[in-house]
Amino acid sequence: MKLRKTLAFAGIAFATTMVAAVSAANASPAPAGKQFTWTTNSPVAREATAQVIRATESFVFGPPVFALAKKAIDADPNYAFGYYLCSTYADSPEDSKKYQDRAVELAKNASDGERRYMEAVFLIRSQQIGKALPILQDLHKTYPDERVVMMMLGQASQNSGDLAAAKELFEKAVKADGSTPRALTYLGNILALQGDYAGARKVYKRALEANPKLLAPIGPYVGLAYSYVYEARYDEAIATLKTLKDNYAKAGNNANFPEVFIWNAIARVYLESGRPAEAIPFYEGGYKSVETSNLDPVEKQIWFGRVHHGKGRALAKLGKAREAWAEAELIKKMVDEGGERGKEFIGSYHYIAGYLKLEEGDYAKAIEHMKQSDLTDPFHMLILARAYDKAGDKENAIKSYEAITQSTIPTMERALSFPEATKRLKALRAA
Repeated sequence: MKLRKTLAFAGIAFATTMVAAVSAANASPAPAGKQFTWTTNSPVAREATAQVIRATESFVFGPPVFALAKKAIDADPNYAFGYYLCSTYADSPEDSKKYQDRAVELAKNASDGERRYMEAVFLIRSQQIGKALPILQDLHKTYPDERVVMMMLGQASQNSGDLAAAKELFEKAVKADGSTPRALTYLGNILALQGDYAGARKVYKRALEANPKLLAPIGPYVGLAYSYVYEARYDEAIATLKTLKDNYAKAGNNANFPEVFIWNAIARVYLESGRPAEAIPFYEGGYKSVETSNLDPVEKQIWFGRVHHGKGRALAKLGKAREAWAEAELIKKMVDEGGERGKEFIGSYHYIAGYLKLEEGDYAKAIEHMKQSDLTDPFHMLILARAYDKAGDKENAIKSYEAITQSTIPTMERALSFPEATKRLKALRAA
């Protein structure tokens, strides 16, 4: 699980008391205009829907929010949108599918807006964003004041590479209701993707100010940190992540999901900013929160593998090739002994092997390994691009650097890769 996936998962790890803090405020009164009609006669179901949406927009997810969604269908067992909400926050793929199937079954009795919105989201979940986009675009024309459509269409537009459309939609969502951090964070992400790092920081700070009491919203903090990484202001990025780590613990989030992903992010910045010796204690230190957590043994083993992965890369940067390869081979052993689940991480082994081969100057082997890694990850692509570049393969180096610059997902990997890719592209094209 990469950091971007971990952040998405960790974002669900908030205590019930925090949902209460958000719900106490209730959703703001809807602005006048064309919006969805929730197809339920139950005031309890309608209120639960409002609270789930409000919690989502405050970066509160997970079991407590699922409980609110479940409250909606308990109050009205025929409420299609309630089942959609349950499918969104169910804690397993099996349960999510069960609720989604029920939502689809009941959708014929739902309002036009609810029905088409759910159809679009389910298409997005099945990786059919091209089919979902026109549905969402048409919905926005029909229901121009429906904020949930603005948010979903904004995300779909961003993931399709249309940053201008996404920016306009997130700005509209903020104008409709800027009292919660999610739309502001997404707007900050767009500004960062467009290279306006100072502007992005202003918006991220607004998002932090909009954050409900007691919460430690991951989105604005990591966005703020990434904006510093883009500009090689690594100490400020690390300070921001350390603040998030401290606030995450104070908010009680470690009880649900350990803070290890924040420690790993700090270690990553140390490592790729040329301070590998300082990275290792953070890779090791973060795992302590995993050891005392309630994660299942398999997940704990996966996080243990990440410790060795980070240490191996750091050792390579320190010139300790033998020790680095010992870490890589340990990861390979864990993959081989992991059965079907282990196969998921074979690309991770090729990533560290390619990283180490690049450090050793064996560019052909680095290329061979990196081509078997996760090339949807901009940093994996950067290692491949560097190897092609060092090997004198200008054509493939350019293609690899170009792929990085075309990424529109705001992650640590992009922040670490984009500046170098842009610089090398310019140099190679001018040569």
